Amino acid sequence: MSFAEIPQYVIQRVNYNFKCFYKTKDLQYYLDLLRTISEDEKVSVHAYALMCNNVHLLVTPRCQDGAARMVKLLGQRYTQYFNREYCRKGPLWGERFRPCLVDARPYLLACQRYIELSPVREGLVTHPAEYVWSSYSVNALGEHSDILKPHAVYNALGTNKPHRTEAYRQMFYEELEARLNDKIGMHTTSGYCLGSDDFKLEISKMLGRRDVPCNNDGSKEKIQIRSYSHRVRFNSVSEISDLVPES
Repeated sequence: MSFAEIPQYVIQRVNYNFKCFYKTKDLQYYLDLLRTISEDEKVSVHAYALMCNNVHLLVTPRCQDGAARMVKLLGQRYTQYFNREYCRKGPLWGERFRPCLVDARPYLLACQRYIELSPVREGLVTHPAEYVWSSYSVNALGEHSDILKPHAVYNALGTNKPHRTEAYRQMFYEELEARLNDKIGMHTTSGYCLGSDDFKLEISKMLGRRDVPCNNDGSKEKIQIRSYSHRVRFNSVSEISDLVPES
């Protein structure tokens, strides 16, 4: 299910512990697909990180089901390329579309940072600027991109591009709060809505439910859009060392 004009955090994971990127041209091919398909399906891409066996995307569809169609086409076309390139058969990606709907004002920039810090969390680099296969260089350093379209919350960081990139870059001077980091990780892995109670109530109404149901202890229940949870981890840092440019 997709909701127009609501940001969504999407993770594409491969089957088992397979790699989805072996060479630089694989990563570039995926980005080329992301650019063309996001434009065709009217989806704004705000952040991305291409890892060894998963892809993190923060997007906002401008039409109903745009994000779902984009992810489906990305998966299909990249799998065709990958199977042809490496003489293999069968599916590559291990999960169905399972978005985490994001309440933009309190969480969108935190999700962008979480995505661009993925290679740091995995021990590939010590700073996100060292990893070329993420959107950090665009959002924080001002490099040109034909893929990214900034969200209004990001644009509100400053009156011009240098001010916005500087303000965003300063956010990386401090680590994400541990509780917030864990919250984003849990919600995106499980496909829960990430937002305030009012946001969750709005989503529940869009889903045709009268209210956000409560748990046994009276706390608000997390609204789950999809529940296909299959977490894939890297075997080792050396397994994806080829994704990090040599200094």
